[in-house]
Amino acid sequence: QVQVMESGGGLVQAGGSLRLSCVASGRIFSIDDMGWYRQAPGEQRELVARFPSDGITAYADSVKGRFTISRDSAKNTVYLQMSSLKPEDTAVYYCKFRVMRYGSRVRYDYWGQGTQVTVSS
Repeated sequence: QVQVMESGGGLVQAGGSLRLSCVASGRIFSIDDMGWYRQAPGEQRELVARFPSDGITAYADSVKGRFTISRDSAKNTVYLQMSSLKPEDTAVYYCKFRVMRYGSRVRYDYWGQGTQVTVSS
């Protein structure tokens, strides 16, 4: 009932910038939480940034001051502006929405398929 699609990944040089975007569509009653995660090869998926319904954003220590999460609630869209990229930022980036669907009071997590971000030195 809900589809999630990321875009904006690619190959950049260290120090460069990328802007990721992610759109949720379908029979969505409300979105309570939006977030970005990443997973490098051989590593566990980690939270990068989140934008909960209260508007108080949070970031992993490794990206503070470099990444900015924002949202457009009317468009069910979340963005991740990444600046001063480092090789260690290389990973597959996933967006996640916590969604309440029409006809249900249960909240579900929906994930995008991921977009590759590669930062070269």
